[in-house]
Amino acid sequence: TGRIDYDNLRELAIKNKPKLIIAGASAYPREINFSVFKSIADEVGAYLMADIAHIAGLIIAGLHQRAVPHCHFVTTTTHKTLRGPRGGLILCKEEQRKAVDKTIFPGIQGGPLMHVIAAKAVCFKQAMTPEFKEYQKQIVKNAKTLAEKLVELGYNLVSGGTDNHLMLVDLRNKGITGKQAEKALEEAGITVNKNMVPFDPQKPWVASGIRIGTPAVTTRGMKEKDMGVIAELINRVLNDTENLKIKEEVRKEVESFTKKFI
Repeated sequence: TGRIDYDNLRELAIKNKPKLIIAGASAYPREINFSVFKSIADEVGAYLMADIAHIAGLIIAGLHQRAVPHCHFVTTTTHKTLRGPRGGLILCKEEQRKAVDKTIFPGIQGGPLMHVIAAKAVCFKQAMTPEFKEYQKQIVKNAKTLAEKLVELGYNLVSGGTDNHLMLVDLRNKGITGKQAEKALEEAGITVNKNMVPFDPQKPWVASGIRIGTPAVTTRGMKEKDMGVIAELINRVLNDTENLKIKEEVRKEVESFTKKFI
């Protein structure tokens, strides 16, 4: 199904008795059920850590289940859907605070970067606004629309679609690798990244899929109607990845199209 198998997760946890269970992903297009993770962690006596780097903005906007009530530790970046500076954030329960602080400083970090801390403050302030919530809603609308358009064009999406800001496209039915697709699209002015898919026969540096997200195009002001244009441009390139003429034509169209936005 391309979705987390929580029953199998529980069986593995009972069998292996881990001290820590990590709930998080970098290319999972569906909502993660942190409450189920918590019940499994409690059953085996494990700590639970959530990596919400990709979905922090969605959680803030109420578009994804919160991790904090269920986890001992929560980590996130401050870029991605939070749309802040490159940096990170660790949240934990009071009983773990001293251990976390001691591990970070003096353990692995020296002087603080005050300009980054200031930028994070601006990021958090923006995340508290109604406009930020609308931005997150539009990200999801755009992702769902783009996913639907790609499916209409014959692409296989892991799990069949998306609940969040990204989609994972399995290209095996198209006869190309993720590496080929990434390179061809880059040459046409479209940025995606190669990504492994479940049970991928390819090596990680080749991969059978690509990951596509909508936060950046949403920031530029694009809406659902524009996702069809993006899908068509992607499709034209991937239908003939070695065709230099098509890539040049698409690059020019991308430049013309994006000039309409921020």
